[in-house]
Amino acid sequence: SMKRGKTVEEAALGSASTKKAKKAKEPEAPILYEDPPDKMSSKDGRSANMKITSWNVDGLRAWVKKNGLDWVREEDPDVVCLQETKCGQKDLPAAITSMPEYPHKYWAASEGKEGYSGVAMLCKTEPIKVTYGIGKEEHDKEGRVITAEFPTFYLVTTYVPNAGKGLVRLDYRKTWDVDFLSYLSELDMQKPLVLCGDLNVAHQEIDLKNPKGNKKNAGFTPEEREGFSKLLEAGFVDSFRELYPEQTHAYTFWTYMMNSRSKNVGWRLDYFVLSASLVPSLCDSKIRNKAMGSDHCPITLHLAV
Repeated sequence: SMKRGKTVEEAALGSASTKKAKKAKEPEAPILYEDPPDKMSSKDGRSANMKITSWNVDGLRAWVKKNGLDWVREEDPDVVCLQETKCGQKDLPAAITSMPEYPHKYWAASEGKEGYSGVAMLCKTEPIKVTYGIGKEEHDKEGRVITAEFPTFYLVTTYVPNAGKGLVRLDYRKTWDVDFLSYLSELDMQKPLVLCGDLNVAHQEIDLKNPKGNKKNAGFTPEEREGFSKLLEAGFVDSFRELYPEQTHAYTFWTYMMNSRSKNVGWRLDYFVLSASLVPSLCDSKIRNKAMGSDHCPITLHLAV
């Protein structure tokens, strides 16, 4: 009978441990995104002649130390737009201020708040005109927007305010979305525009790895997504989705925590948004997710203008 007892016990143990084994999920193999070869002509057969790169560098000085400029030289765009530079003009590293490839450099830093926000634009050819901000003091003091006028289009680079932990800035962000859209719409009446930068929103569920768990988190709230939808309704186009409407696992940001980048647990927060009239000039919209140096990767736009 003891033997039998033991067998029952063993059987019980056995079944418990198989239950346990079933519960412990196999770690998922990450699904990575492979940026396809660059398309160098537009739908109507014109050759790409304008290349723009945008990168949230998460601190310009750290990014320069991590060889970000080597990547820029290799990519060799006509214009480089940087966001979240976190660097006042007096603290800019010589490695970037002296870059001969980009003789025309423009900087916007946050006033009174060191090491916060900030955008930059580096150009090979001089724009017709460059302006800073959107004409509203409450937004402009944070150094979030640079606009450059080129012969056939405007280029606007921006670092959109983050709604923050616990959504403490969501109301401010909603005000920003309305004011920024009205600024873009006014520009668009004069000349078509390219908007690039960290827009701090994943527009649809396809644009982030874990949509279900993030509905109440900054970057995926209904309010922020609605703000982006309004931008599209106003006649602007998300260039990446225009070309790759079904492409999954294509992200531009991964938190530094939990090996998110190697697992490709990310968000698409960085965009090239175009005036509808520029869509015929669109050749390609790239996500350069192999480039390291920040918690965002760079993105590149090819246009035939």
